[in-house]
Amino acid sequence: MADHTMQDPSTNAAAAGPTGPSTAAPGSFEISNFKESSPTGSGENLDLLLDIPLEITIELGRTKMLINDLLKLGQGSVIELTKEAGDTLEILANNRLVAKGDVVVMNKKYGIRLTEVISPVERLEKLG
Repeated sequence: MADHTMQDPSTNAAAAGPTGPSTAAPGSFEISNFKESSPTGSGENLDLLLDIPLEITIELGRTKMLINDLLKLGQGSVIELTKEAGDTLEILANNRLVAKGDVVVMNKKYGIRLTEVISPVERLEKLG
């Protein structure tokens, strides 16, 4: 099995990778031997990422309010949002747009039907 540990090359000589001493800057970390270990290319190393939790947020809409108006809210108050009924909702993973969709009701519970998945290229463009 391949070594997937993160190493601090500045700590001691044991930090040298399997191919020799590390060239990383002191205090930095490097991931060594992070290559496909499966001859079929099935992505065995992908399993390392599959159990990382993400915060998924569905944005129904937004609004701005004065503190005075916020303090007047009570049970039964209605807050008007910027989106109209029927508009697509944004699905965010760790506050990054990953998809868009529509509200559906299934078995008396709300859900989201994905109508568009943002491509990795588009996601990278929005980072810069």
